[in-house]
Amino acid sequence: MARPSRYSPEVRQRAVRMVEEHREEYGSQWAAIQSISQKLGCTAETLRRWVVQAQRDAGHRPGLTTSERERLKQLERENRELKRANEILRKASAFFAQAELDRKLK
Repeated sequence: MARPSRYSPEVRQRAVRMVEEHREEYGSQWAAIQSISQKLGCTAETLRRWVVQAQRDAGHRPGLTTSERERLKQLERENRELKRANEILRKASAFFAQAELDRKLK
């Protein structure tokens, strides 16, 4: 299970909005991210990831949106559970088949 974030969704949205609003005041998006991240108390890389994910969610950048990523994780989890259940059933079937063969005939 993922570790809970130190930052609330509101803080993330505000930080991304600040980068978008103040982008023109800096020489590059990275410069804006570095400056704003220092003011907010997070690392520049963290803020950069938030900005990139917000761009994906808005459809401005290719990649999985947040909801698609969550759905993919859920499907992968279900797939692991089903594989585990199938393995248990396969072993149980083999066990009972062997027991049936070992049973003495009357």
